[in-house]
Amino acid sequence: MSSAAVADNQFATPTLDAESSSILQSVSSHGGYAYVRMATLAAAGDSRAAEAAHEMAWEQLHSGPWHSVLPVWPDAYSMSCLHVARFHCRDGEYKEALRVLDMGLIMGGMLLRGDLDSAIQIISAKSRGGGGEREGGKWRLVEDGEFNKAEVLRVLPVKSLTCKLVAKRSGLSLEGFLRDHFLAGSPVIISDGMAHWPASRKWNDVDYLRRVAGDRTVPVEVGNNYLCQEWKQELITFSQFLERISASSGVPTYLAQHPLFDQITQLRNDICIPDYCCAGGGELRSLNAWFGPAGTVTPLHHDPHHNILAQVVGKKYIRLYSASLSEELYPHNETMLFNSSQVDLDNIDEKQFPKLHDLEFLDCILEEGEMLYIPPKWWHYVRSLTTSLSVSFWWNNDPGSSSMSS
Repeated sequence: MSSAAVADNQFATPTLDAESSSILQSVSSHGGYAYVRMATLAAAGDSRAAEAAHEMAWEQLHSGPWHSVLPVWPDAYSMSCLHVARFHCRDGEYKEALRVLDMGLIMGGMLLRGDLDSAIQIISAKSRGGGGEREGGKWRLVEDGEFNKAEVLRVLPVKSLTCKLVAKRSGLSLEGFLRDHFLAGSPVIISDGMAHWPASRKWNDVDYLRRVAGDRTVPVEVGNNYLCQEWKQELITFSQFLERISASSGVPTYLAQHPLFDQITQLRNDICIPDYCCAGGGELRSLNAWFGPAGTVTPLHHDPHHNILAQVVGKKYIRLYSASLSEELYPHNETMLFNSSQVDLDNIDEKQFPKLHDLEFLDCILEEGEMLYIPPKWWHYVRSLTTSLSVSFWWNNDPGSSSMSS
């Protein structure tokens, strides 16, 4: 694409330019003739055709279970997002362009991800327009003195903080972590492993978060937790999300288990992968954000990977049960919920779940700046005690293992 064309269209799409023909040919081979026609017109400058192609690809992504969607359609959806975003950008509608491009990152394929990322960087700069800091000093997500332990104890599950606390270590070497915790399958809090992260200085500043991510679209969970009937998912901007968690009223909104850092590179640059994630010679499987207001709960469940949960802003209560106690924790029988317990720790029915009463557990309040190592298959319950921004690092010491389950 010529420099004049790039200037006219606001951003370059080198991969789309190279792969467009093969994408359209593949779509055509699966009967998507109407999409091919609309996408071709969109590339020639027809904005209505771009919207039509975008809608067609969206419908294909929702034609059945995700595993049954033909592989070409996520890439076709990314293509349509780039076309639509280009017209929004041409008209100065930068926030709309970012919304469409984010949908391409969230729902689209990997083929055009580089084009989506580079377009987002260019349009984000235009959208911000050089805006400065909010006058009157920083607006903090969590203020000093916000935490009241006596009040917190009244909302925690029974027996909280009365049994064994998770061990806390400072200056923990990689060798010591490997020997005493990784190989032993023993949880530990690492108290001084993230002071050097830029996130430790930046993420409690609402103005900073709005500046780097405010116009970006993110998926959030709305409801008490994913096991509740009223639970649902929504797509909102990060600024809208910040407004909801700052209001701290009504039904909780939680940005949970989302690969936010693949989507927003400025936030990814604020964190570092802990050296402890190299233990076992495996590889990082997933890097997720867990952002939400006080009171958000992740019910008792287990995950298949090694897990380091880094607490960047705020505090969380975490209860841990050994993997050896799975039978006594009454896992769900349904395939989708096999790693979740039927027990609601906030309202335990001891008649229905009598085995739980005498089970030993570890628990802790994870403080800002601390990291918690959770071994594979250890059951854990998590409750945010304040507005909370956390990052989880999941890795496996078996390079051949599959990626993270639900």
